[in-house]
Amino acid sequence: MYGDRLAVLAQLEVTTADGTVHVLATDGTWTARESQIVADDLYDGQRVDLTRTPTTSTPVDVLDADLTLLVAPDGPPVRVTDVLPALKIWTSPAGKTLVDFGQNVVGRVRLKVRGANQGDEVVLRHAEVLENDELGVRPLRSAKATDSYVLAGPDEATLEAELTFHGFRYAEVTGISDLQPADITAVVINSDLRRTGWFESSDETLDRFHENVVWGMRGNFVDVPTDCPQRDERLGWTGDIQVFSPTASFLFDSAGFLGNWLTDLAAEQHKDGSVPYVIPDVLRDASPSTAAWGDAAVVVPWVLYQRTGDLDLLARQLPSMRAWVDRMTDLAGTDLLWTGGFQFGDWLDPTAPPDNPFRAKADPDVLATAHLARSAQIVADAAELTGDADRAQECSDLAGRVRAAFAAEYATEGGRVLSDAPTTYAMALQWALLPTAEQRRRAGLRMADLVRTAGFRISTGFVGTPLMADALTDAGEPDLAYRLLLQTGCPSWLYAVTMGATTIWERFDSMLPDGSINPGEMTSFNHYALGAVADWMHRRVAGLAPGSPGYRSIVVHPLPASQLTRAAARHLTPYGEASVAWERSDGSFRLSVTVPVGATATVHLPSGGKPIGVRHGDHEWTVDDPYAEAATLPADATIRQLLDHESSWNAVAEAAVEAGVVVDDAQLAGRLERYLDAPATTLVRFAGGWHSSGGDALQARLDSLLATQ
Repeated sequence: MYGDRLAVLAQLEVTTADGTVHVLATDGTWTARESQIVADDLYDGQRVDLTRTPTTSTPVDVLDADLTLLVAPDGPPVRVTDVLPALKIWTSPAGKTLVDFGQNVVGRVRLKVRGANQGDEVVLRHAEVLENDELGVRPLRSAKATDSYVLAGPDEATLEAELTFHGFRYAEVTGISDLQPADITAVVINSDLRRTGWFESSDETLDRFHENVVWGMRGNFVDVPTDCPQRDERLGWTGDIQVFSPTASFLFDSAGFLGNWLTDLAAEQHKDGSVPYVIPDVLRDASPSTAAWGDAAVVVPWVLYQRTGDLDLLARQLPSMRAWVDRMTDLAGTDLLWTGGFQFGDWLDPTAPPDNPFRAKADPDVLATAHLARSAQIVADAAELTGDADRAQECSDLAGRVRAAFAAEYATEGGRVLSDAPTTYAMALQWALLPTAEQRRRAGLRMADLVRTAGFRISTGFVGTPLMADALTDAGEPDLAYRLLLQTGCPSWLYAVTMGATTIWERFDSMLPDGSINPGEMTSFNHYALGAVADWMHRRVAGLAPGSPGYRSIVVHPLPASQLTRAAARHLTPYGEASVAWERSDGSFRLSVTVPVGATATVHLPSGGKPIGVRHGDHEWTVDDPYAEAATLPADATIRQLLDHESSWNAVAEAAVEAGVVVDDAQLAGRLERYLDAPATTLVRFAGGWHSSGGDALQARLDSLLATQ
């Protein structure tokens, strides 16, 4: 992609004992020679021949290159950040030696060998998962992910492919007859970002999911925020980091890393304002303009400003932000509706078939126009902050006109939004695209019903997933947000955890319940985008959110739930560590808050009342537990109320499955979509088992359940 010659620009700085700094920079005095590395590639791996004798050094050519555009990176370098031992070594059904490191990582294998004959070969293959008890390599597509070594003889040697990296949990080792755990480790690499955010709760599965988000970010923040680290891709996809940037900025000090990437984005941006799908742009599309992906030019700098308070970064990126909004406006035309043309849409909506990830339920025109309204408003706010009042007014007016066009074209007076998809409702609600309170109320009700009748399974792709929990919470349905978050059926966030995942998957069902790999080409097991919900976990579950840029003020507004007895988050803000922790026990809700020096906090207790303002220091409150007494199901409950009463719904769904009326609770919920207002006592009629023996058994179980409420 970048040339046909290997070149190096390097500078070694040596400080001697007397304090003198000696700079040894590449120039004509340097020499070059061939090494024992005979091939290296990020996708295919590295090959080393230890029997080769290094050649004689030869002079180098000094290239006449313009270096004036080069600047020092704002983020930290890529380093070895961890080393993990082998947890298990065994022989597969095909007779292969397999190693499990217990964690899906990005890096390489370090292997000690001894007692070999000259010319013996050791081969290492890598994969993220197993399928049929062998390496599951199909998701790698054309990437070989294979390192090989030709050994020099019996002396002990340490083998490590330092000019490549792989995404893997498992390795297959060929050429060693008696591999011992002490001789093999996984070397983890990533940009050496400082950890700044933590979360924990009373739910071990939820905590494992959060840890998966952390590992997914670590593996994909390797100098560029990539989509995945294992297959023949590893590109800086703009849509992925657009949705994940709030989570990233909480978990790690990623401002320099992402600021550096945004500079590259601005440099790659086309003259007409189009933003390439990937940065750096190796795809070279002629006119790469698509909603949600191009919006990274606007959203990521805005997120960084909100989380760090860095107004200089916002001012630096503003021309790029404006250019993208201008491009979207041109594409939308005089009616301000961005319709037609290529869109990724709500990418990887779980209802789309494996071989066609574009076929999301949400209409791509609705998504595109919604993003124009959102980005125009962000640019208006950014321009106001940086002193460009004229541009601020222009973009504010534009955002208002796009919102009006959206409402007129895509929304009804009764609050229905075109596509009738959770994603379009979430966008319309979260981005203020519905003009009346009644529209917003009814849109919230419809969105909630879609969640119910999906059996509390997630039904959104890359665009909608980050919005759903906030949209439900703000619509007055926080319990449904928790039901989505804590669901373990497929598709859901926690389903992957139940299947042994240690990173976030590209698809909610990258591995199917039977243990086979999803047949879709887009099937990665380390893809952070769907982990964007962790931002809601930090802000709403634990209750730690920025109230003003850089956490100068903090909003503490925890959202307790009956399913959790405790949750906590802490974050290293620019002012110091802030933390929130809450616990439910013995009928009480206890809240502990730490505010760093220089910051203030506004605290909202679940008991309601006026928010409490506090300054720096440690603070505690104890109030009545809002979930001290379990909610009861009304005697005249509707089917909707039955769905909302989790224990009763689970009992009914289990009975329906046992009776053979449905295969699972999601199918039962789907059959009830048009009957949510009907009495719960009539559920069996609409569930499809009215005239069957299974239906009779289900009716008896339902009657017994309702009688005990």
